Amino acid sequence: MYAITIPQPGGPEALVWAEVPDPVVGEGEVLVDVVSSAVNRADVLQRQGFYNPPPGASPFPGLECAGRISAVGPGVSGWSVGDEVCALLAGGGYAEKVAVPAGQLLPVPEGVDLATAAALPEVTATVWSNVFMVAHLRPGETLLVHGGSSGIGTMAIQLAKAVGARVAVTAGGPEKLARCAELGADVLIDYREQDFVQELRRATDGAGADVILDIIGAKYLDRNVKALAVNGRLAIIGLQGGVKGELNLNALLRKRAAITATSLRGRPLAEKAAIVAAVREHVWPLIAGGVVRPIVDRSLPLPDAAEAHRVLESSAHIGKVLLRNPAA
Repeated sequence: MYAITIPQPGGPEALVWAEVPDPVVGEGEVLVDVVSSAVNRADVLQRQGFYNPPPGASPFPGLECAGRISAVGPGVSGWSVGDEVCALLAGGGYAEKVAVPAGQLLPVPEGVDLATAAALPEVTATVWSNVFMVAHLRPGETLLVHGGSSGIGTMAIQLAKAVGARVAVTAGGPEKLARCAELGADVLIDYREQDFVQELRRATDGAGADVILDIIGAKYLDRNVKALAVNGRLAIIGLQGGVKGELNLNALLRKRAAITATSLRGRPLAEKAAIVAAVREHVWPLIAGGVVRPIVDRSLPLPDAAEAHRVLESSAHIGKVLLRNPAA
């Protein structure tokens, strides 16, 4: 098969379309012929040499895909050759074939075409696990989403609105904020021109956010704590603004607030399977009912993954950037 390889870490040009051995299906796995994959910030970090795959995972980038099952390994039940699926991966999505643990498979939701389904596994699993399973966002509460126009952000807005929460977002510029508003965001904050702490306090009569979903990390840590409501929960899922920040514990104590930090890629298989099962139970009906939908900015040929990375790094996109397998 062919896959995007990374012979040496570097810029987008480090991504090389090359012939590689086909993956071998192990116990509890299926082989998926990839129709499309999607680009995530973690793929950029892997390309740069900062985020290696966990032991035993595919060396190729790609944390999600959609395609058709072409082989079923020992110990797998409930899935058959020919099934159209999308999948959460630890790696290997930028390839023509990938071996996937059966617990990380999802059926393609009703109303979504197979190629577009690649936009769903990573964002739905990330948002549902962090905002709902960990931070326990409830109806009537306020969620602040940093990067509201990103793939994660566009899904977080929709899911939070679907359960009856109020949503505030930060994004860069009027066009991105307008798209967030179309998806249901109630409070629109241009981080380039406005202070999100002040704007959030103004919009909530001084209360702040009950839950904050943060992709920035260290750069926003102090301000995120200031923006939290009493009993607020800060869920950190990205480090675009650095890894080390100073935390005012007294401010956290006075608010009886909590901070969590999680990633999906390195979790044990059982934890990933539990998250995927929760997504199938709670999110898939919302997609099938048209309440929630994948937001796709563009789709590029898989061999052109370098260009897709340039788009992601420029932050010119809204929603997900997909990679389609030209041979599928």
